[in-house]
Amino acid sequence: MRPFFVTVTIVSLIFAFFWLKNFSNLQSKFNITPQVYGDLPKLYPYPMPTDNFQKPPPISARSAIVIDAKTGITLFEKDPDVRHLPASTTKLMTALVALERCSVQTPVRVNNVEKEGTQMGLSQGDVVTIETLIYGLLISSGNDAAYALAYSCSDSYDHFVNSMNQKAKELEMANTYFTNPAGFDDPEEYSTARDLVKLAKVAVSNPLISKIVAIASVNLTDISGQKTYYLENVNKLLGQVEGIEGVKTGQTEGSLEILLTKTTRQSNTIIVAILGSLDRFGESKQLIEWAFANHHWLNP
Repeated sequence: MRPFFVTVTIVSLIFAFFWLKNFSNLQSKFNITPQVYGDLPKLYPYPMPTDNFQKPPPISARSAIVIDAKTGITLFEKDPDVRHLPASTTKLMTALVALERCSVQTPVRVNNVEKEGTQMGLSQGDVVTIETLIYGLLISSGNDAAYALAYSCSDSYDHFVNSMNQKAKELEMANTYFTNPAGFDDPEEYSTARDLVKLAKVAVSNPLISKIVAIASVNLTDISGQKTYYLENVNKLLGQVEGIEGVKTGQTEGSLEILLTKTTRQSNTIIVAILGSLDRFGESKQLIEWAFANHHWLNP
C-alpha cells in the first residue's frame, strides 16, 4: 500500500503547485487582493472571473469595495483606503463593544436620551434590556439607543468610546477612529471602506447581530410591557435583493449615503461597502448583481 500513498502525495503536491501558480497569475491579471481576517483561512471555494467577465458599473460613491466574505479576496475596489466619515455604520462597533461588556438580558434605566437624528423612541425613565437597545441601535439606527448603551455598558461614556477604538485596533482597522457611539459627524472621526468591511465581517459573525441586521421590522416592549417600540429597518434592500442579509446603513450631511451589505447566494457570500454615494441602495444593488454575475466560485 505504501507506493499508493506516495503516488497520492506526489499528485497532491503537483496539483497544489499549479493551483497556486495559476491563482497568482489571476491575482495579477484581475487585481485580486486576498485579505486574511483573524486566523489562517480554511480552504474555502474562491471566486474567479467568468469567461464573459464584464467591467463593474460606474458608481458615484467616493469609496467602495466588494470582498468575498470567506476568503477575503477583493472583487472590486474604488479608493478603498480613503478616510471618510463613517456615519451610522459606527453602530456596528457600538454593538460589538456593548455585547462584550453587558449581558443581553440586563435591564437598564435610560437616564440620558440623545434626541438628535434617528431614534428608536426612548424616553427618560424607560427600563429596557440591553438586547432591546441593540435591536433599536441596528434596526432603527437609533442614536438614543447608541448613547444609552454607551452610558450603560461602561464605567463612563469616554471609557466606552475608548473601548470602541481599542476594538478597532484589535480588528486591524488601521484607518479608523471613533469619537462617539452614534456616528455623528466629527472632524476627528473617520474610517474607510476597507476597514468597514472588516467591521461588518466580524459583526455578522455574532449570531445576535447577524439576526438583527436582517430584520425588516419588529415590535418590542420595555420591561413592563406597557411601552411599545416599533422598529423599522432603514435598509431598503432587505427583501428586495436575492440573498441579502443586512448589514448597516449610514447617512449624515457630511458623509452623504453609506451602506454595508452582506449577500449570500448558493453558499457564497460577499460583503459590499459603499461610502459617499448619491444612491447607496441602487449602487449597492448594482455591485451585488455584478459580483455574482461575473464570478464563479471554484473548490480548491
